[in-house]
Order: sequence, then structure tokens, then C-alpha cells
Amino acid sequence: MEMKSVLNKIFNSNIDESVHHEFLKFSRGKFENRYLLEGKKQKDSWSIKTSSEFANLLVDECLREVTGEVNIKGAIICTFDLRNEVKFKIERVKQFMGVKQFIVDCVVKPSDILDLMVKQPRAFYALSFSSPLSTLKIKQKAPKSGKPASKGEAEPKADFCSIKTSNKKIIEDLFFDFPNFQTIRMKHTVEINDVILPHGISDPVKIREMAKKKGKIIREMEVDGKKERKEKEFEA
Repeated sequence: MEMKSVLNKIFNSNIDESVHHEFLKFSRGKFENRYLLEGKKQKDSWSIKTSSEFANLLVDECLREVTGEVNIKGAIICTFDLRNEVKFKIERVKQFMGVKQFIVDCVVKPSDILDLMVKQPRAFYALSFSSPLSTLKIKQKAPKSGKPASKGEAEPKADFCSIKTSNKKIIEDLFFDFPNFQTIRMKHTVEINDVILPHGISDPVKIREMAKKKGKIIREMEVDGKKERKEKEFEA
């Protein structure tokens, strides 16, 4: 089953469990400059840069282009030990403040990574590789937590992931409302106005896992020099 970006799902009213998982890390508040995207159309392909939120999605979509095996470099980052679950070689494990980085540099079957992503969707897959249609590069580090920006803080750049691709499906997913462009830039503001707690649950961990976030996403973009703005309310 192919992934779709969380933004695509929200703006097209297709809320599912993956959207719920995405917003577990958000509290009440206004979170600006999230889900950053930049794109340029080239002759037979596109050059795209994104912020860290799109890393897992891009890994998933590019792996699906591969038949046979692929040489992967990078790190799988999480707070738990997944060495017993992987079917490929882990070079070494780096650990800091409870966060583990499982360093990989090996040839794998795409299904070995895709299966792990289904089992452990909350891990962060900072993996770089080339597939028949795409070249994907992702910074080998943990993304920053979803806290509101401080006043005076520099606006973040779309430079965590970069992909050169001729796969139009990726473009139609990321830029679902404006897939035909020469240049495009997008940023999003997430506003969480309410946290809906589950009834009859006393375990704080389960309460956090099951709590729904209610709010809206503001999608601001500049497409070939023309500015556009959209809003969409959601509950997930």
C-alpha cells in the first residue's frame, strides 16, 4: 500500500491512523514554518527540497521504485532498540540522551526496510540512496522537536531532504493542488486549538497515545511567482 503525505490526506479529508500518529508530538499552540517544500521543474525531472517531516514518506516512495536490491546509507533513529527486528546489517549504534541512531551502510531488499517502516512507523528513517527514478539524500541526524519557534529565531530552510526525481507520483503527492509548476515554495502553519482526551482511560501513556488533536493547517505557497493560501480544519 502506497503512502500519501499527511498534508495530502488532511486537505483531501482522508484522515487515518498515520495522521493521528503525526500529531502525537504536537501540543496546543501555533507552530509556524512546518512542512517546508521547494521545487523546480527541470527538463525531464524535478528537483525538490523539504524539511524533515517528509523523510519517511520519501524513503517509502523511492523504495517502491526499486526492483532487486539497493545500496542504502544513513541512520534509523528512535528511542527503542530495533536490532532484533531488522533483516539487514547495522554497522553500529550511536546513543545520546536516550535517542539511538542505528547506522546502516549496506545492500538491502526494499521490502526489508518497508516492512520495518510498517512495524515501526515512529522511527525516523534518515536514509539516502538512488532508485531507478530518484536520487534521495537525507541528513543523518534526528529532526528537531515540534516546539513553537521563539521570537527572533531564523526561519528554517527546506534543506533536510533533497530529491531529484522523474517520478510524477511523488510530485502529485507533495504538490497535490499545484502539480504543474516551474518553481514552487510552500510552508505550513499548524494550529492546535484543542486536545480531545479519551473517556474512561486512566493510564497517562494511553491517554497521550489516544488523545486527538483538533485545529487547522494553513498552507501558504508561491507558485511561479503567484502567492496562494489555503486553510483546512482537522481532527486527528
